[in-house]
Amino acid sequence: MEHSGGIQASLSGRYAFALFELARDGKALDSVGASLSVLKDTLAQSDDFKALTSSPVIGRDDAAKAVAAVAKSLKLDQLTTNFLGVLANNRRLFELPAMIRAFETLVSNHKGETRAEVTSAHPLSADQLTTLTQQLRTRVGREVAIDTKVDPDILGGLVVQIGSQMIDSSIRTRLNRLAQAMRG
Repeated sequence: MEHSGGIQASLSGRYAFALFELARDGKALDSVGASLSVLKDTLAQSDDFKALTSSPVIGRDDAAKAVAAVAKSLKLDQLTTNFLGVLANNRRLFELPAMIRAFETLVSNHKGETRAEVTSAHPLSADQLTTLTQQLRTRVGREVAIDTKVDPDILGGLVVQIGSQMIDSSIRTRLNRLAQAMRG
């Protein structure tokens, strides 16, 4: 059954699809997904790791050694570790964030879920996430996997993106609309 949903059109999508197929066939979707989640968090929190993945001046061999060390220290599964090595050798580490997003989408499609990206001004509590998940499940009619992001600039409220649909109830947007209405 086809689960790519057009993801293969991009370079990062082709890499993610290859990883997805290997993980699916090896019954390692959960372990690879967990490792990619750790990598995603590490990219968000570590400027050094982000520099490693995005710097064009780091050579293939040095990048491969560095990602192998990072994978070992983060206790990533073997398939994800090998995947990082391939990315380093092919000088594609800069695409890692897009590959992680594409992989998550492929896994969600495989499970029959819809992915939603939720941006809030402050981290959401477990209760808030549960309530939001239930509301989104009711709205879209299927299971929803939520990726959260914190952006203090929205001031309050939420911005929810499901595919191409965006629900923006942020205070920043409301204030901007009010300012536009007052200008006439």
